[in-house]
Amino acid sequence: MFTFKRIAIGVAAAAVLSACATRMTGSQAPSQGPGLGRAASAEEIKAWSISIPPSGAGLPAGSGSVKQGAAVYAAKCQSCHGANGAGKPADALVGGQGTLASTNPVRTVGSYWPYATTLFDYTRRAMPLTNPMSLTGDETYAVSAYILHLNGIVAENAEMNARTLPQVKMPNRDGFVDYSRK
Repeated sequence: MFTFKRIAIGVAAAAVLSACATRMTGSQAPSQGPGLGRAASAEEIKAWSISIPPSGAGLPAGSGSVKQGAAVYAAKCQSCHGANGAGKPADALVGGQGTLASTNPVRTVGSYWPYATTLFDYTRRAMPLTNPMSLTGDETYAVSAYILHLNGIVAENAEMNARTLPQVKMPNRDGFVDYSRK
């Protein structure tokens, strides 16, 4: 049951929040009301605009080998994705080839993902789970090379970089419909 005291506290809290909102400073986008933030600067947008399309446009400088990737994986990925990408507690990264048309498809990097650049993009922005966006470009290239090697997609001596990564032909590349609006 509402009491006068609870109503008074609610009204007071609303008044404080309203006062705080109207005192916020900073530039505002035209569609935003008072105190709802500000437009992002060009520098802020550039820092977060890191998507990598299948073409590889925007891949950073750097490189990484399968051997280097094994070390990065052991240090920063194995605790979640298991030895050799087998999974547990997080998803498996390896295996599943030939299972997509079955009643129990196993979707991994090697069986499902259509582009190697997607592996780089996702790893760079979301991994490791406890510290996303903490891998360097070289570490991301290296762990990508290692995962691609574990899936039998690249050779043991492969090195990934902005030139070689987009050239990797993933096993399920033709299993998706191109939705781009060229």
